[in-house]
Amino acid sequence: MKRVDVFAWIILVALLAGCAGGATRALAVENPTAAATSVTVSSSATLAVPQLASTEQAVPSVLTVMAHDSFAASEKVIADFETQNHVKISFLKGGDAGAALSRAILTKDAPQADILYGVDNTFLSRALDEDIYESYNSPALTGVPSEFKLDAQNRALPIDYGDICVNFDKAWFAGKKLAPPTSLEDLLKPEYKGLLVVENPAASSPGLGFLLASIVHFGGEKYLDYWKGLRANGLVVVNDWETAYYTNFSGSSGKGAQPMVVSYGTRPAAEVVFSKTPLTDSPTASILGRDACFRQIEFVGILKGTKNRALAEKFVDFMLGAQFQQDMPLQMFVFPVLTSAQLPNEFIKFIQKPDQPATMDPALVARNRSKWIDDWTQAVLR
Repeated sequence: MKRVDVFAWIILVALLAGCAGGATRALAVENPTAAATSVTVSSSATLAVPQLASTEQAVPSVLTVMAHDSFAASEKVIADFETQNHVKISFLKGGDAGAALSRAILTKDAPQADILYGVDNTFLSRALDEDIYESYNSPALTGVPSEFKLDAQNRALPIDYGDICVNFDKAWFAGKKLAPPTSLEDLLKPEYKGLLVVENPAASSPGLGFLLASIVHFGGEKYLDYWKGLRANGLVVVNDWETAYYTNFSGSSGKGAQPMVVSYGTRPAAEVVFSKTPLTDSPTASILGRDACFRQIEFVGILKGTKNRALAEKFVDFMLGAQFQQDMPLQMFVFPVLTSAQLPNEFIKFIQKPDQPATMDPALVARNRSKWIDDWTQAVLR
């Protein structure tokens, strides 16, 4: 072979090797799902292939839920929703139900949350009148009884309910060999003088609920006479539920002087759940006579102006679904509105629901709340 031919042959081999390497690199880039993140170009060098944007996971969306301070849910339940929907739930605590609603109203032109949970039937008309919600006809509402659906436009959707009742200390009454009262009228009897503590309805949700129960039972013309009778019978009034229950009530850790307290119908179950020693029976029970308890319903709604409407709908559906509804009882000690939701054993064994709880049209409450509270204040505190 001539020297010039040998030289030409060497150049041709080198060119072919370079083309083969380029083809290999091109193949690697065109196949981003290939397992290798680098390809061999020669025996002594590698070429890194960057991950493509199409294989990167998007940053989760954030859904903000404003709720009253008593809101609670199991971490696993919330985590399941977040995982299933690739979203992060941010909970914004807004104080009690009234304070949370006021915050939502004051910020409705620039909403701080996507969803508001916790408005109850005593504040519902105010929320609807302020037009803070978007309508949402959740398919999950098919499993909810009509008695809980108080907004025909489905701006506020029912989530849970409970009863505000007078609870009593069973051991105290047994020790005194005194039968506990069974009705609102019984509380006026002299044998129960000084035994009842209630919350101020101007500052307390259970206090307001008990006031409304008395208005339903005795009527707008006679309820103040009833309260004057309670005052004459040694009624004790405090500002909030925590003071009434944990300081004044004899059946709680405070071991106070009053064996009866305005509280919640689910507290007998809570006493068992939170007891430091195992209990086979609850130490407390509720007075369940006609209108002695006020039925409280809590709602959720999608706030106007949300930029996460689709996710907000999914979370409302989730709150009405079996997983969340069955988690609520032992988290917030309320009853689920979903008929098919299974109750925990503690609710089945230790709670008795009233057959005839007091109920009132939310619009009637909204129109008269201030006057009723003012009149109550004049009759009871002055």
